[in-house]
Amino acid sequence: MLLNNGQIADFITRWKASGGSEQANSQLFLAELCDVLEVPRPDPAREINEKNVYSFERKVFIPRGDGTKEQKRLDLYRKGCFVLEAKQGQDRATPLSLPGFTSSSAVKRGSRQWEDAMQRARRQAENYIRCLPANEGRPPFLIVADVGFCFDLYTEFTRSGGVYLHFPDARQYRIRLDDLKKPEVRELFRAIWNDPLSLDPSRRAAKVTEEVAAHLAELARLLEADGHGPEKVSRFLMRCVFSMFAEDVSLIPAGSFTDILQKAVLEPRLYAHFVRDLWTAMNNGSVSVALGKKLLRFNGNIFANPEVLPLSQAQIGILLEAARADWKEVEPAIFGTLLERALDPRERHKLGAHYTPRAYVERLVIPTVMQPLRKEWDDVQAAASLLFSQGKENEARNTVSAFHKRLLKIRVLDPACGSGNFLYVTLEHMKRLEGEVLHSLDTYGEQRQTLLQIDPHQFLGLEINPRAAHIAEMVLWIGYLQWHFRTHGNVNPPEPVVKKFNNIQKKDALIAWKSRKWAKDKQGKPVTRWDGVTYKPDPVTGREVPNEDAVVMDEVYEGVTATEWPRADFIVGNPPFVGNKRMRLALGHGYTEALRAAYANLPESCDFVMYWWHKAAELTRLGKVERFGFITTNSLTQVFNRRIVSRHLEDKKPLHLAFVVPDHPWVDASDGAAVRISMTVGEKGAGTGILASVSQESETDSRERFVSFEERLGKIHADLRLGANIAKSIPLRANESLSNHGVALYGDGFIVTPDQAKCLGFGRIPTLEKHIRFSKNGKDITDKPRNIMIIDLLGLSIEEVSNKFPEVYQWLLTRVKPVRDQDRRASHRNLWWIFGEPRKTLRPALNGLERYIVTPYVAKHCFFTFQPDSLLADHSLIVIASSDAFHLGVLSSRIHVCWSLAAGGTLEDRPRYNNSVCFAPFPFPAATPELQARIRALGERLDGHRKARQALFPRSDHDRHVQCPGSLAPGPGTDGQRKDNPRTGPCDRPGRDSR
Repeated sequence: MLLNNGQIADFITRWKASGGSEQANSQLFLAELCDVLEVPRPDPAREINEKNVYSFERKVFIPRGDGTKEQKRLDLYRKGCFVLEAKQGQDRATPLSLPGFTSSSAVKRGSRQWEDAMQRARRQAENYIRCLPANEGRPPFLIVADVGFCFDLYTEFTRSGGVYLHFPDARQYRIRLDDLKKPEVRELFRAIWNDPLSLDPSRRAAKVTEEVAAHLAELARLLEADGHGPEKVSRFLMRCVFSMFAEDVSLIPAGSFTDILQKAVLEPRLYAHFVRDLWTAMNNGSVSVALGKKLLRFNGNIFANPEVLPLSQAQIGILLEAARADWKEVEPAIFGTLLERALDPRERHKLGAHYTPRAYVERLVIPTVMQPLRKEWDDVQAAASLLFSQGKENEARNTVSAFHKRLLKIRVLDPACGSGNFLYVTLEHMKRLEGEVLHSLDTYGEQRQTLLQIDPHQFLGLEINPRAAHIAEMVLWIGYLQWHFRTHGNVNPPEPVVKKFNNIQKKDALIAWKSRKWAKDKQGKPVTRWDGVTYKPDPVTGREVPNEDAVVMDEVYEGVTATEWPRADFIVGNPPFVGNKRMRLALGHGYTEALRAAYANLPESCDFVMYWWHKAAELTRLGKVERFGFITTNSLTQVFNRRIVSRHLEDKKPLHLAFVVPDHPWVDASDGAAVRISMTVGEKGAGTGILASVSQESETDSRERFVSFEERLGKIHADLRLGANIAKSIPLRANESLSNHGVALYGDGFIVTPDQAKCLGFGRIPTLEKHIRFSKNGKDITDKPRNIMIIDLLGLSIEEVSNKFPEVYQWLLTRVKPVRDQDRRASHRNLWWIFGEPRKTLRPALNGLERYIVTPYVAKHCFFTFQPDSLLADHSLIVIASSDAFHLGVLSSRIHVCWSLAAGGTLEDRPRYNNSVCFAPFPFPAATPELQARIRALGERLDGHRKARQALFPRSDHDRHVQCPGSLAPGPGTDGQRKDNPRTGPCDRPGRDSR
């Protein structure tokens, strides 16, 4: 039903006179409000609660402490859109004589008590929202309505259980009933009813930000082509960026920088003079001749050097297009990442790649920093309200003021800050909280103009990349100034507008050193390595891989110590994702050795990120930090990483995990790749935490995936699980030495095809069949086998190999020794003809067995199968020294599979079967002989059934070769080759010396 302006005015007039019972008025008021907004009225309630997706009085169930639940009701609910909590205030204080009414019914609107009642309604609605079914998701909007008076709007656009914040900010979140006369206000409410996510400012800002970054990237490319160095170009463009922002928020006259560029397009010769004049005046706070006005003094690091790079008319045009964007809408949380790519020639091609979505960053920032601060704020509000009700107004005001002073002392550190997006998001949330505090002080009569306020000096960063550090500093200032104007309107900040705080330090976050020098080999030649940042497309997969042509000289570090981090109350961030096996490749031998020497108490097998985790955990345990929160890859649950987590959880002065998301989608900002990560938040002392498990995941039309969570409370263990502490299980003697990885070659030259094996003497030279054996890896077990053999010379000296098998010796000399000569481990260099990990301890357990059990180390499904003794498993298979189908049956049971999935952790989204935690501690049942026989029969049937099914599909004749090693000819229907195996071709004559 469409209403005209007169009818809308009648609605407002009629309901402004309302009062009395909230229960009597709220549903009628909201139904008529729907007519005013031209949206459907709520549906009639249904018997099945979950079907009430748009209705009054939707039931929710609040957990009690004794395990039971209390039924509550949402005043108005629309799934995926909002929860509305209705209250009924009064224009004058009139205590009610009737029982059963809320406290807001007896207080005067605009009074301190009324504000408290509205805040209690907000917290009550938040509590109800958390109890909605996880599969429905959390609505992005929360509305607190005083019937006939106002609507308070709050949002939580991540919809993942965070705190609902004022929308759009603490100055403008309250919509008065009279405001419904404005078409734009009614349009706002219609969007909340029908498409609330369209109001998410970060989505609009993301589009603006990407367009701006594209213009800047193009201009940077052209300036570098003109011969200007990347560092000079980046500093020039950052001055331009800040000028564009300054004119849009009126720190300099509105449109002034854009006007200069428009004039310069027509007369390029004047451009450099005008811009230099503007920047000099901004730096000094003097009169700009070009503008004819005295400007604010900016100071800081940005305009100290007002150098203007020469631009052609076309280049000025590109800069002008960037200036025309609405810089008030630019999103600092992603702008820093895109600007860094735009200004870095090596990263510029990734400008269209995914950046880390803001919502993902908030999911860590909120539990790490904001939840403890907001809990403290709730307590402060309650205490101040009590004092005020007792007539102690000054004490109430001082209580709130003391909390604000506490906020001003908070320091937040990101020890791997990059371009500053975690710091900015934290700053924004703290500014939102500060806005609430200042609003509360207003109601107590405090003059906010006399107060200091949260600013960038409280947000500390460590960053080794100088360009990223400069960008992080600018991002914080732009974000701070955006929130200054949102909080204070058109009131200019005090001068200098930008201060030189040095809060972003350009230094290594983990180690410090007295000196370093170039590394040289034994011949005195420089040692080079991949530069760690330059990639190229893989010709086969198309994915980004290290570019081996981009090299830098390796270094040796001297006088190495651990870096001391700045004092901070909270630590939050996203340290680099570098696995332990890639550290030398990505960071260099010298840096890796220095790092491990500085942190000798950490195992060398741990990932790079664990050094950050360890440092933050230690500071938290000792009470120097209140909480820390880090993003890590989900390999945190792997044995080699969780040993570090266990150490801190079990220390005499322990910490506990206060919040954990064990497996979450992520976007690696370095290459845009989709990865799986864990979020962990640590807090001092023993205690419980929230385990947020992803219950639903789906694509959206933005760059992030929609994620909903199921939250559980309890003690979280090092494997990021609740319940039984599987991570503390210990190996059993009965399982000792029965399980290990297969052999690890450390040299592809050990691999040969059956034809190549013949050329090397297989079937011709006596006893060589003991040393060239068929092999399988994990993919051979889960997919089609490659039909390859490996040269296994364990137990032979190099003289024996040379004398008995000269062709094998020559083969390995030319294909393995050159690789092993570069290996840093002396045993690998000296015993170059032997596998890097020949598994000497496992082999005795396999002696005398005609078959043994294997399972893939990493696979989507956990399964076990027998392999013959003639086959040598490689390191991607876990070998279990048993030929008994009883053991295979037990290992294949649901009990063991559940155990291994819980104990072994995951690699990305694939479970790992780690023998030290999956097999070694697992107790096999003390079954009766009859039960053993039954399980043994089931194990044989299971293995036979699997192999029979595999045999139905076209494949190489590998299994037949394994059963009959002397038969090497390809079987029917195969050609002995596979396109994906470059080694299966014509015989590569071993006598040919390729050196």
